[in-house]
Amino acid sequence: MREQLKAIAAEFRGEVRWDEPMAQHTGLRVGGPADLYIEPADLPDLRWAVAKMEEASIPYTVVGAGFNLLVRDGGIRGCVISLKALDAVKPMPGARLEVEAGVFNAMLCRIAAEHCLSGVEFLCGIPGTFGGAVAMNAGAHGWETLQRVETLTTLLEGELKVRKAGELEFGYRYLKLDPREIVVGAKLRMEPAERRVIEETMSSYLHIRGKSQRVGFPSAGSFFKNPPGTQAWRLIEQAGLRGTTVGGAQVSEVHTNFLVNRGGAKAADLLALAALVKVRVKEQSGVDLEEEVRIIGEG
Repeated sequence: MREQLKAIAAEFRGEVRWDEPMAQHTGLRVGGPADLYIEPADLPDLRWAVAKMEEASIPYTVVGAGFNLLVRDGGIRGCVISLKALDAVKPMPGARLEVEAGVFNAMLCRIAAEHCLSGVEFLCGIPGTFGGAVAMNAGAHGWETLQRVETLTTLLEGELKVRKAGELEFGYRYLKLDPREIVVGAKLRMEPAERRVIEETMSSYLHIRGKSQRVGFPSAGSFFKNPPGTQAWRLIEQAGLRGTTVGGAQVSEVHTNFLVNRGGAKAADLLALAALVKVRVKEQSGVDLEEEVRIIGEG
């Protein structure tokens, strides 16, 4: 497979890195090496690379900014494809925005405010990229990303696929896609509003998030989904797990649904801590917690 990867990398226009530590590309700062890590220069470059990988039967994994990602210590075989360079935002008539997957959520919010378009303020404090927010239907303050999506553009088997919102199946932290389908962008339905009002709303959201979620150490954000009718942090707190550690991993002392890297943690530490949290919460409350964080790679 290495020789096949070299042949593909030789014709690739974007950035190429070999044996790249995924710890440099995740919010948790853990994760073993990817055999090949690439950043396509643009959408045609992405389509070309994916087609070549599929033609050669090489496994590939698509990532955003890595803030909702835990890569195991053995790393990732094949190719990791980052969409960071797909970072365009284009205002459209009728209070619409066309947004590529690699745009950071904070940047999307700033551009929307500059154009006096309201509707994505809730994303301002959620780290990561828009593509990741779409793929997991990220949300906050009563809003979810896919509530704003008018059309979604994905890449599957070399072809771009555009679907209207009514054709999408989604729910809490969930969007149904083919496992090989890559979110490349979307058109958002927005609402005209005064820039001052939009910025005041974002400021209030950031203040709330800063008070409750400024954990001070590398994390992946909320590690577990909220079970129906309750909140994961509350269940973890009730199980007496605040501050619990395994190796360099800890249940945050600030927000108990954040598992943090206190320094030198391995992915195995975080996985062991997550398993302990699930067992203790099940014993205490009878609730099965489900990871919100995407876990990939070899152990």
